[in-house]
Amino acid sequence: MENLSDREDINRVWENTKEYIKTSAKDCLGLYELKQHKPWFDEECLGSLDQRNQTKMQWVQDPCQSSVHNLNYARRDDGRHFRNKKKANLQTKIEELETDRKIKNNRDLCRGINDFKKCFHSTLI
Repeated sequence: MENLSDREDINRVWENTKEYIKTSAKDCLGLYELKQHKPWFDEECLGSLDQRNQTKMQWVQDPCQSSVHNLNYARRDDGRHFRNKKKANLQTKIEELETDRKIKNNRDLCRGINDFKKCFHSTLI
């Protein structure tokens, strides 16, 4: 870093240093994967969402009555699809808790109940 007088050279050296730090941290520590908050959201939901976004883009490009109708239909259909996925996921969780209760697996039962309680906490604090 000796004899650097230009601002661009300093920025370039800083960017290179930053990249070296990032790559070495990635190699040493690995990547941190974010926790998925919606376990019911799968590839089918993603495809449905992409289809709705394409319908919305068609409506933006051509705001006629038929495109408005198509967009409203896509929104209703997606909402219905997402609701059904959430209900199915909730039902499987409830069934797992019931089986834990039947086989007297108290630890997993309490953990599952606490997970349900955490979902419904108030955010007023």
